[in-house]
Amino acid sequence: MSSGQLIEKIAAVFALIVLIGGSLLVLAPFTTALLWGAILAYSSWYPYTVLSRWLGNRRGLAALICVLLATVIVLGPFVYAGASFSAHLDDLSALVDRYMEHGIPQLPDWLSSLPYVGTYLQGSWDRIINADSEMVANLRKLIAPVGHVLLGAGLSIGAGLGQLALSIILAFFFYTGGEFAIAWLRAGMRRIAGERADHLLELAGSTVKGVVYGVLGTAFIQAVLAAIGLWIAGVPGAAILGFVTFFLSVVPVGPPLVWLPAALWLYHSGSTGWAIFLVVWGVGVVSMADNIVKPLLISKGTGMPLIWIMLGVLGGALAFGFLGVFIGPTLLAVAYALLRDWTIGSQAELAQDLAHDLKPGGAAAVAPPAPAATAKTAAAAAPAVVDNPDVPPATTGKHPG
Repeated sequence: MSSGQLIEKIAAVFALIVLIGGSLLVLAPFTTALLWGAILAYSSWYPYTVLSRWLGNRRGLAALICVLLATVIVLGPFVYAGASFSAHLDDLSALVDRYMEHGIPQLPDWLSSLPYVGTYLQGSWDRIINADSEMVANLRKLIAPVGHVLLGAGLSIGAGLGQLALSIILAFFFYTGGEFAIAWLRAGMRRIAGERADHLLELAGSTVKGVVYGVLGTAFIQAVLAAIGLWIAGVPGAAILGFVTFFLSVVPVGPPLVWLPAALWLYHSGSTGWAIFLVVWGVGVVSMADNIVKPLLISKGTGMPLIWIMLGVLGGALAFGFLGVFIGPTLLAVAYALLRDWTIGSQAELAQDLAHDLKPGGAAAVAPPAPAATAKTAAAAAPAVVDNPDVPPATTGKHPG
């Protein structure tokens, strides 16, 4: 290879690296939205194809209907919650102004009567009331920092909703161009993984579907259990609160945001026994469903060991946030398949080896070999085998002729 050809190859590789790096930088802000859009489209692909056939293979119209339904289901509760908060924002502001003008009221009786901490709360509250003027001045100093914190939280929530909206829009294009995207991905994977490409893609897809169905199935079960507990405890609007629990169950530590305030309301109303029941029900039944049912549903859809699913869900959430609930099990599923194929081959080969080792005449049951014959015994037996013409050829291990 001449020096000119070498320089051309180096320049081409450098240009390719720059092109790929620049493309990744351009797409980096949309990585989360792209992943969510792909997950949404892939997990709901079957309903989309059925709807498309009903509409006479009008793929664009079917994709539009699916996107509109996803918008109502995913963004609807957040919009409703935001509107409700905005409607009560003036009441909250008036309450703060009243506290600033007239001071802090007395501690409610239900707080002062709490076991173990009620006396401490009452004493602390009395000290706050005695230092009312100083407290009000300190509260005025906290208005600006608290406002900045609330503004930051609002911006974070708004950014998250923007990502959700963008992912739903991108899902439309994944619906309409899904076959092309899968074919392109399969071709690229075949260049990298060879014959294993189709198996790995199928495994990754089934894992994503299993996680989606596991998360939604667990959310539904937790919502039903929460509604039952709220109804038994006599909390009004148990069905509506159960519906709210369904959406909050998708988020880690979501269900306690429903049943814990309900338990406090019961205690404040004088129903201490029902409040304790609701707390026990929430911790022991509703919250435990997330730790037991979700891994079981996901592992059932993927065929992976339960411990890998649990580690993938928890580790992925810690490493990547809520999106890691989907990324973690998928990465571990692919890694598990590669490790299994590399070490023990397919599941069929493993089953055959285990069956052979466990049967009575298998390798696990074979006795240790007898000590080797002495040289004298072997020398005495060898002529008898060779010189006896009545011995069949198969005995000597040779074929005739």
